Amino acid sequence: MKFEEAMKELEETVNKLESEEVSLDEAMELFEKGVGLSKTCQKLLSEAQLKVTKLIAENNSETEFDTENM
Repeated sequence: MKFEEAMKELEETVNKLESEEVSLDEAMELFEKGVGLSKTCQKLLSEAQLKVTKLIAENNSETEFDTENM
């Protein structure tokens, strides 16, 4: 799954939780799905950050990657 796809699906899941009247069971399923999508997004972002860091290191760049403001 691509990051953009996961984010879109996560946004749709959150919107369903916020706007529709759903049963407790449905809300729990949506919440669980949202947590999984959130983890997927975080993993994809971490992988992208690692790749950028490696590319910078390989090119002996003096540029630092600021991870504190993420």
